[in-house]
Amino acid sequence: MKKRILSFALLLLLLFSFCGCDLLSDTPLTDSQTETYKKEYKTDRTEAPTQPDSEDNLPENSSFAVHFIDVGQADAALILCDGDAMLIDGGNAEDSNLIYTYLQKLGIDHLDYVVCTHAHEDHVGGLSGALTYATVGTAFSPVTEYSTKAFQNFVSKVEAQGKSLTVPTAGDRFSIGSAEVTVVGPLQEYEEPNDTSIVLRIVYGELSFLFTGDMESSAEADLLDAGVELQSTVLKVGHHGSNTSSSYRFLREVAPTYGVISVGTDNSYGHPHEEILSRYRDADVKLYRTDLQGDIICTSNDGKTLTFTTKKNSDAVTNPTESDRTESDTNAVAEYAYIGNLNSKKYHALDCRSLPDEENRIYFTTREEAESKGYDACGICKP
Repeated sequence: MKKRILSFALLLLLLFSFCGCDLLSDTPLTDSQTETYKKEYKTDRTEAPTQPDSEDNLPENSSFAVHFIDVGQADAALILCDGDAMLIDGGNAEDSNLIYTYLQKLGIDHLDYVVCTHAHEDHVGGLSGALTYATVGTAFSPVTEYSTKAFQNFVSKVEAQGKSLTVPTAGDRFSIGSAEVTVVGPLQEYEEPNDTSIVLRIVYGELSFLFTGDMESSAEADLLDAGVELQSTVLKVGHHGSNTSSSYRFLREVAPTYGVISVGTDNSYGHPHEEILSRYRDADVKLYRTDLQGDIICTSNDGKTLTFTTKKNSDAVTNPTESDRTESDTNAVAEYAYIGNLNSKKYHALDCRSLPDEENRIYFTTREEAESKGYDACGICKP
């Protein structure tokens, strides 16, 4: 019997010694012993299997679309994926009916997410119209209070549905169908409302989309310094193409193939600024613009390829160089002195940076002729 007990004890000693443990000491395993133990005995049995790339994970008959809605000098984008919907901004208060009708035509009576990127009216104003037609799952905003009627109306619509505003944190993630959304910013509190803009990066398969609201260069720099993942296939150009955004460094990091500018025709700010258009030309980014092309819709069914459709002027020159402007305008209107915009009823000097596309032009020889037909002088070039 004693021999059996002794043999059993020796067997236990050998077994624990083999596993890297010392029965006579409290000393833990060394790093090398731990690694050996993991390699030899833990393999991958308790770990989740490696997930395939996201593009291989897309469900059958998956679809993704972004509708950049033409709300003039404002922002509104509707994201649809596999039956889910998210609205990012809603234009000005006067766009409420437009947003209501847009959702109604598509039959979108529930929005899984509504995002007010920041509290300025040209982003939050039309969200009231959206929430008059559709119910909301989660409503995001960088602030819960702001002293404007447009923002307060938005809050009232959210609360009327028994919900409250959610202030997201950078790094938060959620899904829209099979697309993954990451809250990229803001990374800190800012006094400038534009810099408080909620920044979202959406990934669908191999494609990615970056929405920056009106974030300006200082907040862009904070994202860059933090090493945040920004590279995206499509960039919603910040602040309507203002020179306060789209810094060279930011644009290089995002490295978009396409850019979409939501901007109003003949707006008083001169957006998009020529300085910014030049940067996008230098970066070889193909631009789409709501002022020239109306609603812009990009779609994908495979997470690899994108198709863009515009409401009008699909072949518009959206980012002309000075030579492009000079050649086309001089040849077309050599005998005229002014170019009118049939839509806005503004007339321009021949070298104005806000000239309309060809199909929306009318030509005048004198100011008197233009004004006699109901056209007003452009506030940018002041002809």
